[in-house]
Amino acid sequence: MPEIEQTEGEEQRGPRRRRKPMNEVPENAFEGAGEEIAEKVVYINRSAKVVKGGRRFNFSALVVVGDKKGRVGYALGKAGEVADAIKRGGELARHQMQPVALKDATIPHEVFSEFGGAKVLLRPASPGTGIIAGKTVRAVLESAGVKDILTKSLGSKNAANVVKATLAALLSLRTREQIYKSRGLEIKKVEAPKAPEAVASIS
Repeated sequence: MPEIEQTEGEEQRGPRRRRKPMNEVPENAFEGAGEEIAEKVVYINRSAKVVKGGRRFNFSALVVVGDKKGRVGYALGKAGEVADAIKRGGELARHQMQPVALKDATIPHEVFSEFGGAKVLLRPASPGTGIIAGKTVRAVLESAGVKDILTKSLGSKNAANVVKATLAALLSLRTREQIYKSRGLEIKKVEAPKAPEAVASIS
């Protein structure tokens, strides 16, 4: 067979770069992928702007996110399409998540909070009660991981203000350990009462 001569252009290319195989995945590709984040859309608002060619619509979505393990956040995303507004709101809310103090499946104590004209009352409940709340307050509590609670929304029903009042109430919660630590006290361990000894029967 005749020998194939190498052209001048091939000599100047130099060594080829090794391509990464398709199954080779960087180590940090799935970093944080195991963390499940619950995302709930509370309210979508549409605004219109009259221009020369007609109306131009803009959408804003109030999104609440949480890991259902004591961290929750909210944000308002704005865009020209509903899907883009929800996506932007979810991304912003993930960066604004804050930890809240919970006691098992409920809250440690009763709390009252208000923001603007909205007022929210939260009370702890016994296991099996469920979340007794409206749509807006429920979205925040479920995202935070609360399962048993009694609530009452008073005053304004503005979704943004109700969400802010609910989150402010959750952030003001403190457990017994946090209160004792702030005061420099130690929690005294109470021993469980012992069962009374059986009296020997007299024959």
